[in-house]
Amino acid sequence: MSRASRGRVLVSGASIAGPALAFWLHRYGFDVTVVEKANAVRGGGYPIDIRGTAIEVIRRMGVLAPLREAHIATERLTFLAPDATVIASVKPDAVVRGVEGHDLEVPRGDLTTILYDAVRDDVEFIFDDSIATLDDHPDRVDVTFRGGVHRSFDLVVGADGLHSNTRSLVLGPESQYHRYLGHCFAGFTMPNDLGLSREAVMWSRPGRGAVQYAVRDGDRVHGFLTFDRAEPPFEAFRDPRAQRELVASVFADDGWQIPRMVEVMRLADDLFFDVVSQIRMPRWSIGRTVLVGDAAYAPSFLTGQGTSLGLVGAYMLAGALATADDHTSAFAAYERETRPFVELNQDLVGEGDATLFPSTAQALAERNEMLRDLATMPAPAPRPEHSALTLP
Repeated sequence: MSRASRGRVLVSGASIAGPALAFWLHRYGFDVTVVEKANAVRGGGYPIDIRGTAIEVIRRMGVLAPLREAHIATERLTFLAPDATVIASVKPDAVVRGVEGHDLEVPRGDLTTILYDAVRDDVEFIFDDSIATLDDHPDRVDVTFRGGVHRSFDLVVGADGLHSNTRSLVLGPESQYHRYLGHCFAGFTMPNDLGLSREAVMWSRPGRGAVQYAVRDGDRVHGFLTFDRAEPPFEAFRDPRAQRELVASVFADDGWQIPRMVEVMRLADDLFFDVVSQIRMPRWSIGRTVLVGDAAYAPSFLTGQGTSLGLVGAYMLAGALATADDHTSAFAAYERETRPFVELNQDLVGEGDATLFPSTAQALAERNEMLRDLATMPAPAPRPEHSALTLP
């Protein structure tokens, strides 16, 4: 069967789920176009985890070796009390219940680059553009790009993240599907004043926390400030100045490295501010448009499973499209076979449930006791949710 007979697919988003999906669709004979609003593949960013079933996905893609080379191998997490005394130092896999020597932790930019390189010569990439309108017809989807170009595709896939534009265009406002988990966070890079190397230091008091994370050796680290808030700060979402003022006010009276972190945050040119939330949808498709990864089922960074769900979801969607008789049955099979795995991993965290950053004094005391136990006991068994789906 010729590639053209498989159909033309537009994928919105060139971060993780999008290029992974493009890889598999091309392998199955589809003509794929990926559109990305950024002007290039985005580098940098926090370390991300690849665990369980997702490891098998990247092995089948043939990119396991370069990702093993990019593996960070963080050596320890040190937890501090409000007065900066050490509570415990533990191995990261003990905290997240990962599999040492099997699971991966890589800089986000390394993963996006490796995925892009695996497919860049086989599919069409359009950068610095995005979808403006989608018109779904029985035999095609007519797309107008923000740059003014009009094209038609057989299918459209939204792989454009938590705040998906594709989802908003075809299934309505994000507010219908957004499950706020009661926390906000600000991330930025800062000088490595503590001389950290392959480690993270985490400071906590009830309702807020701070992290300095050294990916490898170097003079810069990732800074991270998180805090509880009953309602999302909608007024700050599109106002960087309001974001900085909000974070500074929350941490105004705290010690340790917090004043220094707030000082750097105020001037950072790479500040990323958002809420901790999930996307929960009753359906992942409509007509000839379907969603994958965070656009359909963001689990929140508190689960550590966003990247893995995106990789697994891309594999499952492409496989369904390659084997089903039509797109309707493919979308149904994708959701039927993938949703239980997704929901198991989303359910690893609930509203106000942030094990590493507790909201109350009692929860903080319980977390600290758990950490002391982890520092002296054998590593706990891996989470079965990470590997709860066996790939077809």
